Amino acid sequence: MKIREVISKIEKRIPLQQAEDFDNVGLLCGSWDRNVSGILICHDALENVVDEAIQKNCNLIVCFHPIIFSGLKSLTGKNYVERAVLKAIENKVAIYAIHTAFDNDFFGVNYGICNRLGLKNLKILQPKKNSLKQLTVFVPKEHAEKVREALFAVGAGSIGFYDECSFTVNGDGTFRPVEGSNPFSGQQDVRENADEDMISVIFEDYKQGQVVSAMKNAHPYEEVAHQVYSLDNTNQYAGLGMYGDFEEPLDEKDFLRMVKEKFNLEVIRHSDFNHKKIKRVGVLGGSGAGGIRSAVSKKCDAYLTGDVKYHDFFLAESKMLICDIGHFESEQFVTQQLFEIFSQKFTTFAISKSIEKTNPVNYFI
Repeated sequence: MKIREVISKIEKRIPLQQAEDFDNVGLLCGSWDRNVSGILICHDALENVVDEAIQKNCNLIVCFHPIIFSGLKSLTGKNYVERAVLKAIENKVAIYAIHTAFDNDFFGVNYGICNRLGLKNLKILQPKKNSLKQLTVFVPKEHAEKVREALFAVGAGSIGFYDECSFTVNGDGTFRPVEGSNPFSGQQDVRENADEDMISVIFEDYKQGQVVSAMKNAHPYEEVAHQVYSLDNTNQYAGLGMYGDFEEPLDEKDFLRMVKEKFNLEVIRHSDFNHKKIKRVGVLGGSGAGGIRSAVSKKCDAYLTGDVKYHDFFLAESKMLICDIGHFESEQFVTQQLFEIFSQKFTTFAISKSIEKTNPVNYFI
């Protein structure tokens, strides 16, 4: 199987289009058409990880964080980024980054954190806005099912945990072929009445090209009457962060002890105790101070993230316990999550988890 085929298959599960605009996701270096000998899953594709991939005969590294993030103007090995990328290229090892595409995935980074905590009734903390569109198309009744099937095949009609969703209204359509037309039915200069179905489906905006193309290819008409609308609806199943509830509330100190144990932490930085029970918890892996106000608005009793600055701890206004468990520490289960996804998708070559340390932060206790 070629790298191109592996990436195409995995992006049907974790679409790169759901990544943040600032991010540098996708194939960072390497040939699309090289056959895959093995895949190494890691957090950061540092030089020691590239060495590990070479030793394990893995010529595709799938990393969470992109090793190339800002403009790379040379490859001379003058810093840790260039040394890693240069070694990968010299040894024909491709590097593919997934980062915020997995952050924004419902079953991604934050789902893993919530699952570790045992939270229930999970919802997206900051749903993606303006990412949904609606297609309405008019089809002769006898061809309606063919068009629906074509739309469903490219992912239209998927809403949360349901797919093949559509709505159909039957009606009487009219048209009159004029000079230059080649009508599917009827004759030029004569108005025709047609028994037509109006089919409506919703889809994520990045699918628009595929959806419209599939609809036109399945449609019998020479000119297809259709509209595509941008929706104001938020996508409740994609976005940053997540929140959920414990079945039984915890005291603040018991909650912190549980988090410390579940995440194998040396230390937790947190805001002042509010002397209230912890029932609803918000999480955002990585640098998540930007989600504090959203967690307060969702009436979370506690919020777990990393990289919280001094002034950020004031933002909860004594309504919520803010907990900084560390950037890497909040994302530490990502490698295992990706390993499980890739292992289920690909069984014809080796999938390995990196054993190399990439977290640069240590604690002196």
